[in-house]
Amino acid sequence: MAVSGSVGVQIQQQQQSRMVLPDFLQSVNLKYVKLGYHYLISNLLTLFLVPLILVTLIQVSQTTDLEHLRHLWLHLQYNLLTILTCSAFLVFGLTLYAVTRPRPIYLLDFSCFRPADHLKAPFHRFMEHSRLTGDFHDSSLEFQRKILERSGLGEETYVPEAMHFIPPRPSMAAARAEAEQVMFGALDNLFHNTNLKPKDIGILVVNCSLFNPTPSLSAMIVNKYKLRGNIRSFNLGGMGCSAGVIAVDLAKDLLQVHRNTYAVVVSTENITQNWYFGNKKSMLIPNCLFRVGCSAILLSNKAADRRRAKYKLVHVVRTHRGADDKAFRCVYQEQDDAGKTGVSLSKDLMAIAGGALKTNITTLGPLVLPISEQLLFFAKLLMKKLFKADAKPYIPDFKLAFDHFCIHAGGRAVIDELEKNLQLLPVHVEASRMTLHRFGNTSSSSIWYELAYIEAKGGMRKGNRVWQIAFGSGFKCNSAVWQALRNVRPSPNGPWEDCIDKYPVEIVT
Repeated sequence: MAVSGSVGVQIQQQQQSRMVLPDFLQSVNLKYVKLGYHYLISNLLTLFLVPLILVTLIQVSQTTDLEHLRHLWLHLQYNLLTILTCSAFLVFGLTLYAVTRPRPIYLLDFSCFRPADHLKAPFHRFMEHSRLTGDFHDSSLEFQRKILERSGLGEETYVPEAMHFIPPRPSMAAARAEAEQVMFGALDNLFHNTNLKPKDIGILVVNCSLFNPTPSLSAMIVNKYKLRGNIRSFNLGGMGCSAGVIAVDLAKDLLQVHRNTYAVVVSTENITQNWYFGNKKSMLIPNCLFRVGCSAILLSNKAADRRRAKYKLVHVVRTHRGADDKAFRCVYQEQDDAGKTGVSLSKDLMAIAGGALKTNITTLGPLVLPISEQLLFFAKLLMKKLFKADAKPYIPDFKLAFDHFCIHAGGRAVIDELEKNLQLLPVHVEASRMTLHRFGNTSSSSIWYELAYIEAKGGMRKGNRVWQIAFGSGFKCNSAVWQALRNVRPSPNGPWEDCIDKYPVEIVT
């Protein structure tokens, strides 16, 4: 399965020698700061032009002498060729800009699958079923119990149908049934809420890390909804919990090329055939964290859709550390000594995650932070370099750039560390903590359950910016930034519809 949930609990079960995210904001490299400085310099032309235009307008407004105006008109008549040439260049430049500028990408709506109540897995049932399978040693059962208690999950998360049997029935047919249930459930609700005809979809992107049958999951959707024959469909596998952002980025690039079309992105993970039945502790963590979930989002590049869209995509920043061998192998699917397949976690996982996060946010920072923050940050670093001052670098305040944060609900410890290092308030990580509590780690779809939580709480206002950030095997850290185009209300039949009044709840540590 994906990675960041496993990250969270791995920290918690190593209390004596646990590794935490490095304090990356205390050691920002100068090369990253140059990005912010470059961003500032690139806007200097605008800063100079605005006063110049104002001065020109003031001078023109003060020119009330009719004789001066008559001389100016005569001068323009004698230079008609120059004026026409300049006008032609101006029109050509404006046309070229209109044709080549990136098309805005709108998010019309999204839907998150809510499983049936009979699929809930409270702690006592989870542990009892694990014991009755006969696959786990007593030490492994005790380890899983401790992980559950420290994970931040609640008593109402869901596991697939096959895992409720004793013994479990992880067959290919059961895995397909799980995939169909979650994907079709999310898509049915999305189509109903948007009144979209499936044949209007021009682009389909599906991501699921560990279940990639033939025909593919995207083909299953094409077959179910009888999508048109020339649809551009893609199926992403093995890319971890951050694959949802990657899928959005791919859809964005395709929408830049194909005009006036809709794109649907489906993000899910399949648990049925990926449950670990061995006793290697580093491979048992996904069993305790990962739960059933799926999201489906509808994107459009049609200008007319802006008036009914919820959000506009502002930035996508992707970081891949796969060139480093340790990063590549830190989350690795393999067999244990008994031949049982699972996902192995390296002891270097948290250090690698911290490095990827540092690179990602220092690339994103210049794009989103206000100039005042960038100037303060650069000035303090410059003072340290020039005067060898021992002062700590200025820590940018990302709360000035974003109104809401959707940190992938991978585990309680990961959320804790990001809250601390980014100096966030409890309200900023509330959506992540409550999603982890109510639905568990739903892999790449978790950031959409979090956004649905914010909407259900009535907190999304016009102009608000949302930062979605997630980790994935490989190792990857990816961010997406959205801006609300209106005061957003939750869509019908949302995942929080029947329980939002109970939240937030107090998480017992």
